[in-house]
Amino acid sequence: MSAGKILTPEDLTPRQTTISVGIIAVMFFIFGFVSWVNAILIPYFKIACELKGNVESYLVTFAFYISYLVMSVPAAELLKKTGFKKGIMTGFLIMSAGALLFIPAALGRTYGIFLVGLFTLGTGLSILQTAANPYITILGPKESAARRLSLMGIANKTAGILAPLIFAAVVLRATDTDLFRSLETMDETAKASALDELIRRVIYPYAVVGGVLMMLGLAIRFSPLPEIQTAEEQNERHQADHKKSILEFPHVVLGAFAIFFHVGTQVISIDTVISYAEGMGLTLPEAKAFPSFTLTATITGYLLGIALIPSVISQRTALRICTLLGLLFTIGALTLHQKVQWLGYPVHVSIWFIVLLGLANSLVWAGIWPLAMDGLGRFTKKGSSLLIMGLCGNALMPLGYGWLADKTNLTTGYWILVPCYLYLIWYSFKGHLIKSWKF
Repeated sequence: MSAGKILTPEDLTPRQTTISVGIIAVMFFIFGFVSWVNAILIPYFKIACELKGNVESYLVTFAFYISYLVMSVPAAELLKKTGFKKGIMTGFLIMSAGALLFIPAALGRTYGIFLVGLFTLGTGLSILQTAANPYITILGPKESAARRLSLMGIANKTAGILAPLIFAAVVLRATDTDLFRSLETMDETAKASALDELIRRVIYPYAVVGGVLMMLGLAIRFSPLPEIQTAEEQNERHQADHKKSILEFPHVVLGAFAIFFHVGTQVISIDTVISYAEGMGLTLPEAKAFPSFTLTATITGYLLGIALIPSVISQRTALRICTLLGLLFTIGALTLHQKVQWLGYPVHVSIWFIVLLGLANSLVWAGIWPLAMDGLGRFTKKGSSLLIMGLCGNALMPLGYGWLADKTNLTTGYWILVPCYLYLIWYSFKGHLIKSWKF
């Protein structure tokens, strides 16, 4: 294969395909590690930066994920001009810069700089996501795309399980429970000194993350990852050529809203669960494992998807089952509040329904993506960037939850999930079939 040659998936040898899938899996692991550590950053910043209310603390997810809305179209243009490899390298280097911004933010205990760092991390990640999702979708038959996306999801969520636990192991100490309880009784000087020491614990881990991301970017640039594009993109006579805009594909536009609601439900189930557990009387060191429980449930769903799709059920059927389960588990979380002792945690049963949302959410992304990308031809990259814009649901939905929780209580905030799952159910049964705006 000559350097710089653009291939179709059919041109790749089995070895090239395996290497490509492996490289993309590593990327999905990085996506998960950087993204899901936010679950513990939210309560950590709330203490160390003395944040008021849930809305202010959920600016962590807003700053990180709003970059997907702002940067997905520029990311698609960047990939179009540079190709996958140079674009991916650029994404990693931008992420590295974002991680390194945590150093001055921690030295000054400045929440605003942390948010800029998170936005920069998200900007780099939006480039990587815009490249990786269509790439893995076309590396094989369309009918098994959900299986490949499930494998990528396992890599992503495994990192998500590890991220909050590793972060907690590095920055939290056994004496922190007593420290958190004593903060309210300290004088201002002692309190400021304690909080400065607490926030500066992030300097070393994020310096390491910044360095690793920089090295990964350089490694990708010189890796054997091939430049590929779909045969449909190369064929000027493809069926989509009569279309003039990506907005003329209703199933893609509606799919972007489906992605918006899906990722919103997913990030709420993971990033709010620590605060929900704290509302039941647990401390941060005690509650830190709950995001990992949710992500373990998600991995369980991925494994079921790999085992059952497409030999037993179609990816469309899996999507329908998962969206229905999401609504069922949400109703359980809203209505069942008996206190139970399970896995050593004396909490309400409702929190375990939030954990089970990880299972319900597991195959939704993998189900939506191939349905929304079907038949786009030369609009494939634009369709991908439109779907990636839907990831801004990660930014906006937690703010909606935080607003409801501040106005009512932590449990009532989960009502925001109900209309989301209703829309996802509709898209899985009807919405993806709409191919024209003329009804």
